[in-house]
Amino acid sequence: MTEKYKIVSCPTCAKPVEWRPENAYRPFCSERCKLIDLGDWATEKFRVPVQEGDLQEDSALRDA
Repeated sequence: MTEKYKIVSCPTCAKPVEWRPENAYRPFCSERCKLIDLGDWATEKFRVPVQEGDLQEDSALRDA
């Protein structure tokens, strides 16, 4: 019996990728696409939004 794996799109190039344990780069199709994504985070092309209150809470926790 053959197993069916979910097909996802590579976040970088949109190529279809099987979501299987053997795919070391999942959800990416390759190491190249994985490194492109990492570079985008490192250069702050992608950012997680932070609200003003979040920064004040972090500061208060460090000062405690």
